[in-house]
Amino acid sequence: MKKILLSFILFSTFSITHNFAQDWDKIEVKTEQVTENIYMLTGRGGNIGVCIDEDGIYMIDDQYAELSEKILAKIKELSKGELKFLINTHWHGDHSGGNANMTKAGATIIAHKNVRDRMSTKQDRGNGRTVDPSPKEALPVITFEEDLTLHINGEELILIHVHHAHTDGDVIVYFPKSNVVHMGDTFFNGRFPFIDLYSGGSINGIIEAANKVLFLADNDTKIIPGHGPLSNKKELTTYRDMLMDVRDRVKQAISAEMTYEEIKAANLTKDLDDDWGTGFINGERIVDFIYTDLTRKK
Repeated sequence: MKKILLSFILFSTFSITHNFAQDWDKIEVKTEQVTENIYMLTGRGGNIGVCIDEDGIYMIDDQYAELSEKILAKIKELSKGELKFLINTHWHGDHSGGNANMTKAGATIIAHKNVRDRMSTKQDRGNGRTVDPSPKEALPVITFEEDLTLHINGEELILIHVHHAHTDGDVIVYFPKSNVVHMGDTFFNGRFPFIDLYSGGSINGIIEAANKVLFLADNDTKIIPGHGPLSNKKELTTYRDMLMDVRDRVKQAISAEMTYEEIKAANLTKDLDDDWGTGFINGERIVDFIYTDLTRKK
């Protein structure tokens, strides 16, 4: 168990603090049109959603501070309107690192209350590692507990909180008129997901997040994942089914009273790794997350 936790600690601290060298000048921010007025921006970090409206510009997530200038320039190519709102789907730095810069650019930040709670206090990542509080200008100023609807000219944004999924503060953003959903990191398209157990994430919660979107979606729904290419209901269904399969494999191994070392040696995801283990979470890590989640005291 100590080996599992140490592996998780090292990875999770690395992935959230992002204190590593980057050649930011070489990173290109790209735009993909999703609908007439909704776009997905990619660069380094989580996928950004941008809604262009007569009332202004609405963003979902903002990647890293070092990319804010490029992101804002790309948005200005789409619209000369005013940046009004920024929604954080959760607190991790690859989705909220540019918050302070977006506040300076005019955005009002909205997020689940747990996002503000985590960003405003030092976060324990285990083994003596911590993440320092964010500056005041980076914090969400509008927070909510469950659901929130923004009524804008010609469009609605419905913010739906999903409990204990990727973290404890995840928000799914649904555009019913445009038939678009931004799932944040509750959906890693084509990859095993990172489940942040230190931030209240869980395997069952991330499966339930997929189920909520599958209930809302039809075959024409465009789904923006936290990471990976633009997606749809069919691909999300495959992702959900994979997660349920891996969870059940681990659960059955635990029920058979296998030790973690025996589970690790069994290579439970061997048949899945070529398709799903090509991102920064491989088969061994997803089994680590699920095993630790299912065997820890809640």
